[in-house]
Amino acid sequence: QVQLVESGGGLVQAGGSLRLACAASGRIFSSYAMGWFRQAPGKEREFVAAFIGRGGITVYADSVKGRFTISGDYAENMVYLQMNSLKPEDTAVYYCAAAPGGQSLRRTAAYDYWGQGTQVTVSS
Repeated sequence: QVQLVESGGGLVQAGGSLRLACAASGRIFSSYAMGWFRQAPGKEREFVAAFIGRGGITVYADSVKGRFTISGDYAENMVYLQMNSLKPEDTAVYYCAAAPGGQSLRRTAAYDYWGQGTQVTVSS
């Protein structure tokens, strides 16, 4: 069983930065790809970024490319999402997730485990 706990959300002004963290139980990087998703009120959960630790591969949604960076710390079993140049449209609950394979990482169905989410609010 994989447990994921997010932290680092908060309120920030447009143009600011936040760093989200996801603490994973167990050594998952050898078996799982890690992703970040977000869900705004009244909208579907959408893909933000994914990280395949064993290959060092990263994937980003077009809406965040160049502004967000996903990374992992093998030793600490942590996954991070550095968010820069934040916009009001980035406001959402952000979720960390773990996928057993490296395919279809933009789809929620690829992920078996989810954290509880952390709120990010960007004011204009």
